[in-house]
Amino acid sequence: MNAEQILKTIRLTEKSNKLSSNYGQYTFEVYPSATKHTVRAAVEQTFKVTVTRVNIQNRKGKPKRSRQGRPITASDSKRAIVTLKTGDKIELT
Repeated sequence: MNAEQILKTIRLTEKSNKLSSNYGQYTFEVYPSATKHTVRAAVEQTFKVTVTRVNIQNRKGKPKRSRQGRPITASDSKRAIVTLKTGDKIELT
């Protein structure tokens, strides 16, 4: 599989910034078909770093209301939290 078919985006939130600076963990939004092994390979290939651990989260979409008042659901997402070897870093620009 190609890295573009696995990694969607890198998540830049307050919590993910704290994880990256303190623990060397980076959060990626990935496609639903991605597994831990494919995410590891894609991150190592794309950013030229060594991955020590991958955690996957399947997040269910939150219930919302449309303009007409009908209940709808936001789309589901899958996230991967990747821990890098000590000393490795991903440059975010």
